[in-house]
Amino acid sequence: MKVMVTGASGYLGGHLCAALLKEGYTVRAFVRRSSDLSHLPTPRPAGGATSDSAGGELELAFGDVTDLPSLQEACAGCEVLVHSAAIVESWIPDLSQFHSVNVGGLENVLEAYRRTETLQKIIYTSSFFALGPTNGQVADENQVHPEKSFCTEYEKSKTSADKIAHQAALEGIPIVIMCPGVIYGPGKITGGNTIANLLIERFNGRLPGYIGDSKDKFSFSHVEDVAAGHVAAIRKGRIGQKYLLAGENGSLNLTCDLAAAITKTRKPTVHIPLWLLYIYGWLSVIYARLTGKPPTISYPAVKVVRRQWAYSNAKAREDLGYSPRPLDEGMEEVLPWLKGLGLIKY
Repeated sequence: MKVMVTGASGYLGGHLCAALLKEGYTVRAFVRRSSDLSHLPTPRPAGGATSDSAGGELELAFGDVTDLPSLQEACAGCEVLVHSAAIVESWIPDLSQFHSVNVGGLENVLEAYRRTETLQKIIYTSSFFALGPTNGQVADENQVHPEKSFCTEYEKSKTSADKIAHQAALEGIPIVIMCPGVIYGPGKITGGNTIANLLIERFNGRLPGYIGDSKDKFSFSHVEDVAAGHVAAIRKGRIGQKYLLAGENGSLNLTCDLAAAITKTRKPTVHIPLWLLYIYGWLSVIYARLTGKPPTISYPAVKVVRRQWAYSNAKAREDLGYSPRPLDEGMEEVLPWLKGLGLIKY
């Protein structure tokens, strides 16, 4: 079976390709010509393929999810489309790109499906943000985003795309919706690799204390577990269903405590108030607009930390056999990896 992966050069996308190859699938990685392909398993140009050690084959197809003709051409001959391409940031200079890529990209994927006879199933990577904040509760797939306010344009775009995916399912398109939590683990360091970026700031002295008062809640999902959940959805995912690929629920400050315990270093001794980080986030965005450099932290990201995002993975466990590793086990992988790259010292 041939599976096409959009966003294949991204943080999650590279792991998706590796997981699919390991299971023996033939993988067509859909990437832009300007993409960094260093985290893809031995890619080859379109028309050529390479065998993975587990028997799968990987080939490249070039294009962009915002360009329907290139997407449609790349889909030809594939039976499954895993759509993971997205802009995963809290802030970018051109906010309209969130809609054009995260919403328009999904619309193009659905249209490409309609025009491609070989496609049998779409696995769509949504986000926990599409369900909205939980604020003291542990939510499941039945929660619907209230859409009264959004912390980030990313959250808004993924919520819009989620509604489009549900409508497509009602129209008979065979789509399965995957909602990972905060993805962490070794791999490409992008804006979406939140925990890696947090640890880099922490161990290089640029984050002198805890973020806020630990009232935030996130569901931490190891990237390899998320990739495995997507692969399982190809065989086991029920059409039209949504699955939360959530992990252990805890605060960002819990990751700092675990990092201190694992590295045998001191825990932070102060709590940085969120109002101060919010001001710093505004200043960082202003500086980013002037210099073109991405902000260390943006004010929309601070808005996210003011809310809670805790979720249940019971449905994914039952239907997909999803089995996420504990956060401390995942952190024991992340820290030596960052140290090996020379990005942190302890």
